[in-house]
Amino acid sequence: MKPLRSLIPIGTATLLPHTAQSVRRLEDQLLAHLSTWGYQEIILPTFEYLDVLAVGLASEILEKCYKFADWASGRILVLRPDATAQIARMVAMGLGGEALPLRFSYRTTVFRYEPEHRGRDREVFQVGFELIGIDTSHSDAEVVTLLAGLLERIGLPEWKISLGHVGFFKALLAQSGLSPNGRKQAEVAAAHKDLPRLEQILETERLSRSTVRDILQVPERYGRDEVLEWGMRIAGKDLQLRKPLQRLAQVYRQLKTNGVQDRILLDLGEFRGFDYYDGVVFDVFTSTFGSEIGGGGRYNHLVGRFGRDLPAIGLGLDLDRVFSALERGGHVGGNGLKPVRIFTFPHQTEASFALAQRLRGVGICVIEEMIEGSPKSALNWVITVARHRGVSCALIFEGKTRTPRSVLVLEFTPSSKNHRQTRMSVQEIPKRLQAFSHGNV
Repeated sequence: MKPLRSLIPIGTATLLPHTAQSVRRLEDQLLAHLSTWGYQEIILPTFEYLDVLAVGLASEILEKCYKFADWASGRILVLRPDATAQIARMVAMGLGGEALPLRFSYRTTVFRYEPEHRGRDREVFQVGFELIGIDTSHSDAEVVTLLAGLLERIGLPEWKISLGHVGFFKALLAQSGLSPNGRKQAEVAAAHKDLPRLEQILETERLSRSTVRDILQVPERYGRDEVLEWGMRIAGKDLQLRKPLQRLAQVYRQLKTNGVQDRILLDLGEFRGFDYYDGVVFDVFTSTFGSEIGGGGRYNHLVGRFGRDLPAIGLGLDLDRVFSALERGGHVGGNGLKPVRIFTFPHQTEASFALAQRLRGVGICVIEEMIEGSPKSALNWVITVARHRGVSCALIFEGKTRTPRSVLVLEFTPSSKNHRQTRMSVQEIPKRLQAFSHGNV
């Protein structure tokens, strides 16, 4: 028997109404919080010219891009593999304006090919933000503090931010005697926290035992002030090693002032897998998801690759992972408005539509439905249909006139076979149902 062909590409997702509304609500919460810090939303193009964007992408990202020919120009296009590189290109072209610093937020989708056995998505929903044109420890702390506020806002359970500086580990590797290729492989191994692979690389290059020991200890050094103290002992008087530690210490002091230090873990082995990071870096972890759910860092040289030298820092959150973490922790909120159904007879459709429009005008979701059968059996029919469809609130016009003055309100609870019936005037319906529609009844 031949195996069935998949009808949906692996690594893509279809979000049905309940989940889609919850995800949009999550996005809106994140973007609303970002706007209170002055980060303005931008919308990025879905595809770009490969030769233009490639200068800002690492080779391993380029290998995972989806590429296709542009029929109009004959040039190769690439589906968005990374939002940060796009924003860097946009800013370098002067599209973000001249008044620095620039603060941008975005919600977007990135596309990368991932081998099936890795279990990763090829279509990743993201919300992120970037701060461009300023390079201070205070701006680093602003981004991390804002990230902490976002995670608090959405109710993410038991989360921590792992904070480091790539400069310390890179300097340590540069001074170790590793070959350029060996350093690159060691960086990749460190980014994936693959200590056996890192040890294998170091042994292959025949470094001194003390050097190997110091390098292998770095990914295991995480905590708080004691991490910086250890790093300073290793650095000694070496300015190349001390400088990134001093910057990290300044950021950490500011985070203490901002009151978020309890959520921060210093990690000298924090080494994100994008080669454009060159300063402070961070990842977000939570007890309800097995890997990082987002992160970012400083990328002072990325915008310059596109022709305009500007410092920058930013982050991206993987919405699918964030949503999964919230769901597993029982922190997913309602999925928007509860729909109210108006059941009506053919001769009352004009009155039904008028009431539905009044309710919609005050933000209530309304679905109109025609009653089937005779007026005598209408109530039983509505109750049966409402329970079968999971309706929470139903309205039935009373009387045989075209413009009835009263409505029968039926409210259902999923855990009970009983329902509550209330009779009220058409005029008082909107005020009564506003509370119900938002789950306050």
